[in-house]
Formats: sequence, C-alpha cells, structure tokens
Amino acid sequence: MYTSMNRSAANAYRQVGVQSVVDGASPHMLIQMLFDALETSLNAAKGAMQRGDIEEKGRQIGKAVRILEEGLKASLNLNQGGEVAQNLASLYDYSITQITLANLRNDSSLLESAQTVIAPVAQGWRE
Repeated sequence: MYTSMNRSAANAYRQVGVQSVVDGASPHMLIQMLFDALETSLNAAKGAMQRGDIEEKGRQIGKAVRILEEGLKASLNLNQGGEVAQNLASLYDYSITQITLANLRNDSSLLESAQTVIAPVAQGWRE
C-alpha cells in the first residue's frame, strides 16, 4: 500500500521522468506529445462527465484548453506558416470553443466534436 509520502515520492519520480523526455525531445516530438496529452485530457473529461465528477471535468477541460492555446496554437508561426498556420489556428480556436461549450453544457458530444477535427492533424504528426 502507498502512504502519502510514498505517493509523493512516486509523483516526483514520474515528474523527473517526464521532464527528461521533454528536455530530450525534438520540436516535432514535443508537438506530438501535446496532441497525445490533449487526447488524454479530453478522454478523461468525458469520463468525468459520465461519472458526474465536476471537479475532475473542470481540471481536464482546463488542461485541454491550455494545451491548445498555450502549446499548439502558441507554437504556430503565422508569418512563415501562411495559410496552413492560419487554418490550424482557426481549427484550434474552434476546438477551444467546443470544449468550453462542452464544459458549460456538460455535453460530451461537444468534446467529441473537438476530437474529431483535431484527430487528422494529430495523426499527421504521428506519421
């Protein structure tokens, strides 16, 4: 059984492992990691909605919005990326809106809508 101290140590160890992966990752790998984290957060938010866990739903939705806004959208170079970067920015904005509405309405179908439009882009990064 884990004690509170053991859990803290395990979490600290996990954080060091994650930080090590991030420090050694290429820019391409970092974007892929953001897409993976986004998918995980959206799935966790859907699960929290189904369980009626409002606190966890809010935490996961907040994380998903931050990934989109501060990670994926912030990494776009709108000057050099041209139309592709503009389209991705619009896609991320649409997804943020859908996720925010999902939170307000407690509607998991809106989370799925965001996942549906993000999935092809995420798949492109994996390939």
